[in-house]
Amino acid sequence: MRDGGRIEAAIAVLADLETHHRPVSEALKDWGVKHRFAGSGDRAAIGNLVYDALRRRSSFAHIVGDQSPRAAVLAAYAIGWGKGVAGLAAALADPHAPEPLSEDEAARLAAADLSDAPEHIAADLPEWLLPSLTRVFGIRLAEEGRALTDRAPVDLRVNTLKGDRDKALKQLADLIVSAAALSPVGIRVAVGSGPSRAPHVESEPAYLKGLVEIQDEGSQIAALVAAPQGLSQVLDLCAGAGGKALALAALMGGKGQIYAYDSEKRRMHDLYDRTARAGARNVQPRSPGKGDVLGDLAGKMDLVLVDAPCSGTGTWRRRPDAKWRLTEAYLDTRMAEQDAVLDDAARFVKLGGGRLVYITCSVLAEENEDRIEAFMHRHAGFALVDPLEKLAKSDAATAAKLKPFVTVDERLGPVIRLTPATAGTDGFFVAVMVRD
Repeated sequence: MRDGGRIEAAIAVLADLETHHRPVSEALKDWGVKHRFAGSGDRAAIGNLVYDALRRRSSFAHIVGDQSPRAAVLAAYAIGWGKGVAGLAAALADPHAPEPLSEDEAARLAAADLSDAPEHIAADLPEWLLPSLTRVFGIRLAEEGRALTDRAPVDLRVNTLKGDRDKALKQLADLIVSAAALSPVGIRVAVGSGPSRAPHVESEPAYLKGLVEIQDEGSQIAALVAAPQGLSQVLDLCAGAGGKALALAALMGGKGQIYAYDSEKRRMHDLYDRTARAGARNVQPRSPGKGDVLGDLAGKMDLVLVDAPCSGTGTWRRRPDAKWRLTEAYLDTRMAEQDAVLDDAARFVKLGGGRLVYITCSVLAEENEDRIEAFMHRHAGFALVDPLEKLAKSDAATAAKLKPFVTVDERLGPVIRLTPATAGTDGFFVAVMVRD
């Protein structure tokens, strides 16, 4: 396929999203099934166009003066991919392309003017979330919003049960890789721009043999801040596919016990294979079932990790369609779930110094500081502590790198907030509490 046909396909996928209101991954998959003639490069390019159009949907609509899928894709190609009006006009000359540019479209795309755009449009943020986001970011709102429209890199975590970062970098030399800026076990893989396909890390021997795992650097940092000791008893209460449980297993050197649980069994589907591949023998999966399958752990855990279900506002670079599908009702549901899982987590934390680490991939205070404040009102025995205190004792260099991301909430105390604009990671929040 030439670019004109790819542009036409991307417009069709976005139109499908408007009609059926479903995740973009499903719409792209269905398009591929119905158009089997498209090669892998074509599908990658179409997917990139769709995602890039969604990342800046609001500002692109303002620039073109049109909220249609066509306007979003044309702007993504001309502006986002840097093809310009001339490049776009050439692509639209293809017989399989949509209609040629109108004079108005060409003029607007050439000007790319956002000078009169409201703040939420220029920053590509949902208008209804503006008060919440301003509460967190203040005068940095526009900068943070723009950073959330970038393509996210592919981050890997080196599994130190099987080797070190130098070994992993050598084995991944065919890719464009570099050591992560913050995580001492992180590797960043360049993803390219325009139609470039992201590297298929899952086919690399280093991945297949368990030396590296795909994990955003922010998620790696959250595990580092949890700072479990080798003989600790740990409960990962929202383990999902086990990314943080495996990170904790490596930090503990394969010692102690990590009980990995999730309330939805289907989310644990990949945990077993990943655990075996990583050689993490101290991870003990526990699936939900009849009765209280975690009852024997009550009051015995040195560390309880709560990677809470959340809005995912910190992952909008990877899931830009979620930015525009998020509703107040969905956010309220997530907040109720966060309160419930924190209350459940409290019963497992050991008295006299047990730690509860609360993590979200959200940038919203409603899901972060507000939930911690409400929890501590309900559970008087817990206190917020310096999130880097334990890490500083085992890895002072990494703790020093993370210190700029510690913010002090006047109501609560110190917490960690990472964002694409400040840390180059997904948006993450981490709070550490200790039980008296």
